Amino acid sequence: MLETPAGLGQLIAILMMAAALGMDAFSLGIGIGMKGIRLLHVLKISVLIGLFHILMPLIGMYTGQYMSSLLGQVADYVAGGLLILLGVHMVFGSFKSGETRMIDHRSLLGMLLFALSVSVDSFSVGLSLGMFQSNLIVTVLAFGISGGVMSVLGLLLGRRASRNLGDFGEALGGVILLAFGLAFIF
Repeated sequence: MLETPAGLGQLIAILMMAAALGMDAFSLGIGIGMKGIRLLHVLKISVLIGLFHILMPLIGMYTGQYMSSLLGQVADYVAGGLLILLGVHMVFGSFKSGETRMIDHRSLLGMLLFALSVSVDSFSVGLSLGMFQSNLIVTVLAFGISGGVMSVLGLLLGRRASRNLGDFGEALGGVILLAFGLAFIF
């Protein structure tokens, strides 16, 4: 993958997308961390988020590869459009206020639902990357590690920080995905 400048560029793009998707886990982690969370729950939630950030783009990439074989040249525009929509959704979602979460993050069901909710975006990005034939192992590992690490940072920082940092992080992640979507189309 790194033999050519294009391979290095693809690796940098994957790492930036992984960080952008991790921002969602980071920002929501801050909110949960502000409610008070034990270190054991930080570890459990972060591991689940990391696993879901591997599973969801993996499913998305296989689906994207299949769609690419069906759509041909149109796949580039569809993939770029998906990233643009996801980026816009993340930016606007970061400005919503008054959102209440009724899920107990300490229960197994609550942890699974939280991990799934912050990993759904990874499916869409995986779908787009599957249409571009990106490196499967590098992509899912980068997404998983980034999701897990960003959730740990968000949960721990949430114990000490204000809610505004989380909103900014999610907006930044959305802008990054929006920029990649535009780059894929143009």
